[in-house]
Amino acid sequence: MLIISVSILFFLVFKFIQKIKYKSLYPLLPKEYNFGKRRDTFLKAINMMVDRGSSVLVETGVARHGLVYSKSDGASTIVFGMFSKNNKSKLYSVDINPDNIATCQKTIDEMNLSSYVELNISDSIKYLKTFPQKVDFLYLDSYDYNRNNPEIIKASQEHHLKEIKAIEKKLHQNSIILMDDCRLPGGGKGKEAIKYLKSNGWRVLMDKYQVLMIK
Repeated sequence: MLIISVSILFFLVFKFIQKIKYKSLYPLLPKEYNFGKRRDTFLKAINMMVDRGSSVLVETGVARHGLVYSKSDGASTIVFGMFSKNNKSKLYSVDINPDNIATCQKTIDEMNLSSYVELNISDSIKYLKTFPQKVDFLYLDSYDYNRNNPEIIKASQEHHLKEIKAIEKKLHQNSIILMDDCRLPGGGKGKEAIKYLKSNGWRVLMDKYQVLMIK
């Protein structure tokens, strides 16, 4: 009898742990999509955008697999596309890879988000330099990061710093910045960008796998 009780206890603990790890963005997106380590920062950013009336959203690096890998890749383009649809906003996303754009566009079309999401094929730094509007929300996730390759780590971090410098004049007092893949060996994608922003009056609001920053 004791063995059965212990087995049941372990089962209940296991299910509880699984429930904690499974993090959806329902009702923004169906419960079946798990956003894992990004859910909390996504949710905080979304709530802040609602409070601040954010209408111009900019993303570097599209969700190359649409919603398929929401937990591993984040599916950010769809997340912020859905936000835009629900809040009369628009997401401008840029990626240098045409294949990524094509795959993401397919999901955008399937979910009827085409009026709220504009995908652009370009180098992100060039795109940001000429972006014509003030930016309410900026999401950086463009240059792939390889924790085992010091050269790629450095290149990725430098690229994200250049992105910030390219767009910083279009940011304002109520802008929100979210950077992906920050809690990785070597400092993550945002290491240099975060350091630069801190020296220019920005502060870290959330420091998890993603880093959320405001003025």
